[in-house]
Amino acid sequence: MLFDLGIALGCALVPAMTLEASAEPSTLAWLAVYLVLCLATVVRRRWPAVLGAAVVVGAPVHLLMPTLLTYLLPGVCLYAVARYGRSRLVLALLSVAIVVRLAAARAVLFESDAVSGMLWHIPGEALFLAAPVVLGLYTRARVMVLENLRDKAERLEREQHLMAWRARMEERTRIAREMHDVVAHRVSLMVIHAGAIEVTEGVPEQATRSARLVGEIGRQAVEELREVLAVLRPDKEQAEEAAPRSPQPTLDDLSVLVEQSRTAGMNVDVTFSGARRPLDPGCERTAYRLVQEALTNIHKHAGEGATARVHVRYEPDTLHVAVENDAPTGPAYAPLPSGGHGLTGLRERVTVLGGVFDAGPRADGGFRVSAALPTKETTP
Repeated sequence: MLFDLGIALGCALVPAMTLEASAEPSTLAWLAVYLVLCLATVVRRRWPAVLGAAVVVGAPVHLLMPTLLTYLLPGVCLYAVARYGRSRLVLALLSVAIVVRLAAARAVLFESDAVSGMLWHIPGEALFLAAPVVLGLYTRARVMVLENLRDKAERLEREQHLMAWRARMEERTRIAREMHDVVAHRVSLMVIHAGAIEVTEGVPEQATRSARLVGEIGRQAVEELREVLAVLRPDKEQAEEAAPRSPQPTLDDLSVLVEQSRTAGMNVDVTFSGARRPLDPGCERTAYRLVQEALTNIHKHAGEGATARVHVRYEPDTLHVAVENDAPTGPAYAPLPSGGHGLTGLRERVTVLGGVFDAGPRADGGFRVSAALPTKETTP
C-alpha cells in the first residue's frame, strides 16, 4: 500500500510542480482531472482495465507535452493491465487506444496536418509505451513460473511425506508381524510346557502350582502383546480384530498381581490408606503398571524369598504409590533378559499424567519405587 501511494503521489506531484503560476482556469480544471486519475492508480492492481479505460478517455496528456512526463501515467496503467489484467485482448485494445490518443494529441499541438501527423507519430508513441507493456508481461510470466515452481515443490514435499508415511506403516506392520511371530510363539511354547507339567502325574504340588502360574502369566503376556501390537497395525480391520476385549487393569486387580508374586515365592505386604474411590482410568492403569514393574524387578534382583511392601495412599487430589524391598538375603535368580527401559517407561507414564516419579536404592541396601499421581474422580 505504501508503494502504491508513492506511485500515485509521484504521478500527481510531477505535473503540479511543472505548472506555471499564471495557468488558465481551463488548465487548472484539466490538472484536477489528471490528479484524480493519478490518485486512482492506487487501485490499479484490483481494476487495471477500468483505470486504463479512464486514462484513455479523460487523461489530459496535452498538459505535459512534449516532455517524457507524458508517458508516466499511461505507462503505469499499461504496466498494471499487462501485470494484473486477465485478458490479452483488453491489453491490446487499451495499448492501441492510448498510442492513438497520444499520437493524435501530439499531432494536433505540433503538426499542421493532424491526420498525417498522427500517422507519423504512432510508431514513436508505440515504441515508448512498449517498454511498460513488455515489463508487465515479463513480471507476470516470472511470477507465474515462480508460483508453479512453488506448487511443484510443495506437491513433491507432500508426496515425499506420503512415501515416508507409507514406509513407516510398512515397517510398523513388519515389526508387529515379526514380534508376534517370534515372541508370541516362544511364550506359547512356555505355556504349553507349563500345561504339560501341570497334568503330569507324580509332580509335586508346589511344581504344579508354579506351572499353573506360569501358564496364566504366559497367556496374559500373549494377550497384552496382541493389544500392544494392534497399535502398530495400520489396517483398521486388523486393529479392530486385535483390539483388547478385556478391560485394562486397575488397582482392583492388585490382589491377583500380588497373589502371583506370592505363589512365585515372594513375601508381599499390601496396605491401603485413605478413602478409596474410583479414579480416572489413566491414573489407575499407571499405578497398576508401577506395582507390576516394581515386583518384576524385585523378582529379578532381590533373589528367592525376597520381601516387598506395597503401599497405596489416597489423598484428596493425589494418589501415592510406593513399592520397596529389603536388601537381598539370598542369591538372585538366573539372569533374565532386560532392556533396561522399565523404570524409564514408568517415569514417562507418570510425567505424562503430571505426576512425580522417584526410584533408587535405599540406605540399607533395598530399593524403592514411588510415584505421586494427580487424581480425577470418575463416576462408578
